[in-house]
Amino acid sequence: MKNKILEFLRQSRDFVSGEDISSSLGISRTAVWKYIRALKEEGYEIEAVSKKGYRLVNRPDILTYSEIKDYLLTEYMGRKIFYYNSVTSTNIIAKELAENGLEEGTVIIAEEQTLGKGRMGRKWSTPNGEAIAMTIILRPEISPFMAPSITPILAVSAVEALRKLTGFDVKIKWPNDIVLDSKKLCGILTEMNSDMDMINYIIVGMGLNVNQENFDDEIKEVAVSLKSFSGINFKRKIIIAEILNEFEKNYEIFKVKGISEFLDKLKEYSVLLGKRVKVISINNSFEGEAIDIDKDGSLIVKKDNGEITKVLSGDVSVRGMYGYI
Repeated sequence: MKNKILEFLRQSRDFVSGEDISSSLGISRTAVWKYIRALKEEGYEIEAVSKKGYRLVNRPDILTYSEIKDYLLTEYMGRKIFYYNSVTSTNIIAKELAENGLEEGTVIIAEEQTLGKGRMGRKWSTPNGEAIAMTIILRPEISPFMAPSITPILAVSAVEALRKLTGFDVKIKWPNDIVLDSKKLCGILTEMNSDMDMINYIIVGMGLNVNQENFDDEIKEVAVSLKSFSGINFKRKIIIAEILNEFEKNYEIFKVKGISEFLDKLKEYSVLLGKRVKVISINNSFEGEAIDIDKDGSLIVKKDNGEITKVLSGDVSVRGMYGYI
């Protein structure tokens, strides 16, 4: 009901009387007043004038479906959104919803994460109201062996969306980070539930630094946000919608043609190719030069001893030799 009242206000540039709202929706004027108060508490600026009614003056940058849908061009991606003020992790919530049968394209968004994580269990911080923390539920009819490619598909989609919206030279740090100004802007984490030869569901989470101006001491040298880079405050709802628009398009192509269809873009957007890297795995580490991305999406590294090796996305961390990159 609250969202229906919001639609009334959004569709009118002038005042809407409480009587008109109550009669149209079949609720009391007292109920209308309570819902208006709830909208104000969410950050909507609503003017109330006696004998005129209510007028929507300003909308907050909150990440509900009501606020995002105006910018969505998708058929199914983001058409169902679960929005929370604070959660442990959007991936944790997404797993629970996926286990209960929520459909493909469902998105979980939170203003704050208290236990957000990245690859290999690393912590990912999402301060309230300044960043984007979202997870998408997918149910692709593909081989489980193709699942790791979801990460670069979302990375390409995010890079294309951010370049379109900001004009910034954002790039991909293989396999799952997006960087700006040689610092980490975004991390992506893909998790899968499958049987031997069938995927039950995939959840792909994204943490994107948008309007943070300050970072914790332990990451301030390697982290960046769109605002800390540019001084500009960005509308997160527009960014989310544009990423989902790009992702649905690329995801549909990927399911038919595979990751090889995106090789040119992965190479174009890569920040590592041609650079010295240190490959760190559980058992060992080595240094070399990142020379190519293979047709299966793996990184090809030329070791210092001349040996050429393929690095798979699931079992290593790649660090640049100079700073973060």
